[in-house]
Amino acid sequence: MTADFYDSPAKLSENITHFARALRKAGIPLGPARLVDAIHAVEQAGFSSKTDFYHTLRTCFVSKRSQITVFDQCFRMFWRDPQFLERMMGALMPEMKAPANREKQAAEQRASEALLDGAEKPPLPPSAEQEEDTIEFDASLSFSGTEKLASRDFEQMTNEEIRASQAMIATLRLPVQPLPTRRMIKAQRGSRPDWRGAMRTTMKPGAAPILPVKQRSKVWPSLVALCDISGSMSNYSRMLLHFLHAAMQHEGDGWSKVHTFTMGTKLTNISRALRHQDPDEALEAAGVEAQDWEGGTRLGPALADFNRNWSRRVLGRGATVLLITDGLDRADPDLLQAEARRLRLSSRKLIWLNPLLRWEEFSPKARGVRALLSEVDSFRAAHNITSLKDLAEALMRPDDAGVRARYRQELAQMDTDEAKPLHEAYSNRWWEDRSRWGMT
Repeated sequence: MTADFYDSPAKLSENITHFARALRKAGIPLGPARLVDAIHAVEQAGFSSKTDFYHTLRTCFVSKRSQITVFDQCFRMFWRDPQFLERMMGALMPEMKAPANREKQAAEQRASEALLDGAEKPPLPPSAEQEEDTIEFDASLSFSGTEKLASRDFEQMTNEEIRASQAMIATLRLPVQPLPTRRMIKAQRGSRPDWRGAMRTTMKPGAAPILPVKQRSKVWPSLVALCDISGSMSNYSRMLLHFLHAAMQHEGDGWSKVHTFTMGTKLTNISRALRHQDPDEALEAAGVEAQDWEGGTRLGPALADFNRNWSRRVLGRGATVLLITDGLDRADPDLLQAEARRLRLSSRKLIWLNPLLRWEEFSPKARGVRALLSEVDSFRAAHNITSLKDLAEALMRPDDAGVRARYRQELAQMDTDEAKPLHEAYSNRWWEDRSRWGMT
């Protein structure tokens, strides 16, 4: 760190204040009290050593372990060079002037966006196409722009739209209703008399003859998600994992437990990885655990592994299962249908989320789609934010089946046509055409 950063206490306080604002924009909650404590702590500890300066600010600004990654990235970017913003703005120039691309670490994107918030991008040199008069409308903050983004397909989004969609997904909630159990508990306004409680009460000396009542207790169900991460699902699985990460951050506020598994060439439990508060860190940890990302698809063996090793652990309390896949499976369709039936019988409700439903011409012709369609309780789309909002509303309706009836009817019609004999498949049979024989 250079000396001009600390040429006066006022300059030092100003730099720490800017750094605190960057942390707040990156997602770390900071108030004026912590900022004042940090300034006083640095004045007392001094800033002769960068390591001491780092730990002083970290002690004052970081209150949770999940915030350390964001703090480290912001500290590395902000304090390494007084002219950091100018150098970052230079990186925003056209690609021919930018340094070579590299893979960003967890929370680095959020840190850079927080530090560059409010800075003006340098003007680009005019080109021949830009010399023509054009009219542009900025709808990023308008209701119509949000509506358009919510209905846009995940696979067709740009990088900027993906970041905006991830921010919208983080605000989505999956509501749930508690489930009644057979266990009875005491209640002030119950539906059944508590005769045992009445006998215990009357045996006490001086007890008033009051008949207590009881009612059924309620429990909150669990949510289990099985997400396909094969090559055909890669663009959708990343966005849906952001959706599941947001649901896991509110675990206990409705859903008792949220479990997430990935299915590719094998089954992987990434529930612990998605419990990181920072979404970038959570998805990076999930990518490390799931080594078969964008590989093949073996849904049947993956469901068999789940039913054999995990169903009894996570499907208690009337769990709802979200099966996120396009149904394009390479394994045996009979095995897939058998394991899907076992999964449906073990859970309270099995909901199939298929991104291919974005097409009106979708037809259940694939073998995997046929095997799953006959065993699920609900069949819904999952290709944009609007479909995820519809899912949240459907979870409040126990009898919701989505578009399952429509495609089951289409599947039954296809099976009927395939089962017809060849001579019955044509209404105008050639041997019944009397004109061929010169007859009228």
